[in-house]
Amino acid sequence: MEKIVFLDSATIPAHIRIPAPSFPHHWESFETTLPEQVLERLADATIVIANKVVLNAETLSKLPSLKLIAVSATGYNNVDVDWCHANSLPVCNIRGYATRSVPEHVMALAFALRRNLNAYHRDIENGVWKEKNQFCFFTHPIGDIADATLGIIGSGSLGEGVATLAKAVGMTVIRSERKGAAHIREGYVPFETMLAQADVVTLHCPLNENTTNLMSTREFAQMKSSAILINAGRGGLVDEQALVEALKAGVIAGAGVDVFTQEPATLSNPLLAHAGMPNLILTPHVAWGSDSSIQTLANQLTENMDAFIKGAPQNLI
Repeated sequence: MEKIVFLDSATIPAHIRIPAPSFPHHWESFETTLPEQVLERLADATIVIANKVVLNAETLSKLPSLKLIAVSATGYNNVDVDWCHANSLPVCNIRGYATRSVPEHVMALAFALRRNLNAYHRDIENGVWKEKNQFCFFTHPIGDIADATLGIIGSGSLGEGVATLAKAVGMTVIRSERKGAAHIREGYVPFETMLAQADVVTLHCPLNENTTNLMSTREFAQMKSSAILINAGRGGLVDEQALVEALKAGVIAGAGVDVFTQEPATLSNPLLAHAGMPNLILTPHVAWGSDSSIQTLANQLTENMDAFIKGAPQNLI
């Protein structure tokens, strides 16, 4: 019988049901697991489920019973995959589950920022309507989404999902080539051209040594002053302090951020420290988190374990 241990089940909301695997098993679930608790909890586990709990080489080398690491997310930087490959320990992840949720979140931020909904809400709270004494008031520019240009950085399924929704509401979509690329692929425009033309820039590329701080002071200066930035990709793609400075100075008009360099973010993060800015909308890494998407994730998690036990593993890293 397999022993399955879920180390951080709190990463999946309690109202989402994880289907039971079809094979004989014993299931243990912990809402959270501290680094010093990992070895004890996985002592006789054959399958471990982890979302963000770190499984490094030192830890894994002391767990000879493990047959499979089932990552309950797409990102797997919490697992030492190189060690796993070298020691024939399979690792699988979740794929393609948020192709509706993330694009809808991005478009919601685009609408809210283009129309300055957050800024108007704050003005009403602060008594501006009473002060103006008119049936309406215009303290912030209101931009249409239709006929605006959306620049997409990243060519995966999430970027494509955003492109589909953007076209449906009348936006012009341009796809950015990689920053500094010598060759421009068909259907793409140079990175700098995208920055200069886009009214909305959205990030959906991987985070690596080439994309860390992809958007910083120099890049913001190349954007339209009326443009907005949306990051529902990875926190490290954006220089957070530079973004705050660009928003304060009016270099760009607004930003919607769902991901942060360190999560959970604290007030030491410049974005959280300036969360009261009317042209900044922050959400706590929930773009992926519609109920339907999380249920798809939960279903796929079980399907990955079933497939492995049946001898036909899927979604291997």
